[in-house]
Amino acid sequence: MTTQPADAAGTFPVPRACPFRLPPEYERLRTGKRAVRARMAGGNSAWLVARHEDARKVLSDPRMSVDRRREGFPRFAPVTEEERQASFRAFRPPLNWMDPPEHTAARRSVRAEFSPGRTEALRPRVQEIVDRRLDLMAAAARPVDLVRELAVPVPSLVICELLGVPYSVHGHFEERTGRMFSHATPAAERARAAHEIRSLLAGLVADKERDPPDDLLGRLIVRGRQEGALDLDAVVSMAFVLLVAGHSTTADMIALGALTLLEHPGQLASMVADPARTPLAVDELLRYLTVVNASTARTALADVEVGGVTVRAGEGVVVLGPAANRDPEVFERPDEFDVGRGGGRHLAFGVGRHRCLGHHLARMELQIVFDTLFRRVPGLRLAVPFGALSFKEKANIYGVRELPVTW
Repeated sequence: MTTQPADAAGTFPVPRACPFRLPPEYERLRTGKRAVRARMAGGNSAWLVARHEDARKVLSDPRMSVDRRREGFPRFAPVTEEERQASFRAFRPPLNWMDPPEHTAARRSVRAEFSPGRTEALRPRVQEIVDRRLDLMAAAARPVDLVRELAVPVPSLVICELLGVPYSVHGHFEERTGRMFSHATPAAERARAAHEIRSLLAGLVADKERDPPDDLLGRLIVRGRQEGALDLDAVVSMAFVLLVAGHSTTADMIALGALTLLEHPGQLASMVADPARTPLAVDELLRYLTVVNASTARTALADVEVGGVTVRAGEGVVVLGPAANRDPEVFERPDEFDVGRGGGRHLAFGVGRHRCLGHHLARMELQIVFDTLFRRVPGLRLAVPFGALSFKEKANIYGVRELPVTW
């Protein structure tokens, strides 16, 4: 059984400095044939899985648990047992912490809200939001920060409208999720940020409970009354995970995606010349960037053979999505960005029963943003050298902090 650490320091995760190149540690794991045992920054150990085939197996195997309360679940940052338990008390486990049968019932209660048909019905409103943000951007003094003016507001407005949450709270939410997703944030502060978000959402849900409106949270409240599917605390937890999933990941993909296209002008020109390529370009960006950096983890419920090793019951596993999405056995020229690549074999949204619930919505938002941005602002360019950009090197969800642009 392999026991060597993931890097020279013997800890994982490792910083991710550049969006276009994998960290050297990921490179080594990607080319290996076996899963590798690593010591986690939080003090326990886990198996690291980097190959596409092995990643799919871990993500789809019912013997792999997503419940973070399990003792062997990989810990990505230092935490005491007291702090760990406090974080669990902050709110009821959300959808992405649940195993069947609880997960099955909770997902069923909200699945229809993110169906292809219902998502497509949102297209005109998403287009309006993007156009309005670009109008404001055009009127602003240059250079403008594409993160602040476009990447964050678009998915925030969309998910807030969908849930029925006032957009005025997005600043509160943005600051606290930033603390939650950084490995550099002390555990007690992460727990406090989660508790503050939960308190805000609990107040909003309580207000809706008196006279449920026709928005997603209102419909969940009504459904809970009629079917007993979700109580109010469960609705709060659902709101939490939907806000996180519908906001942070898409915002980082918009900013990093725009940067990637600007840094690959030939690929950008190919996409702009043929709008039918925009969906292909979005899928390629999802594969190439894989912003969910190193937080896709499981605990084995039984002995499972993965990547040439036996993962024993109770041991943790971390799926390295960025490496799996550049597996040369699956993707030709995996380190090249190619908007004509086609195919959706990437694992950016996961696979199996825990596949991202809002993947149709995320794809649509990204397609509308990139199509509209580069059509309306054909001369868009970076306002600073690439080397001056700062990236979220130690965050669960990878991104660029600011993206100054001009035209």
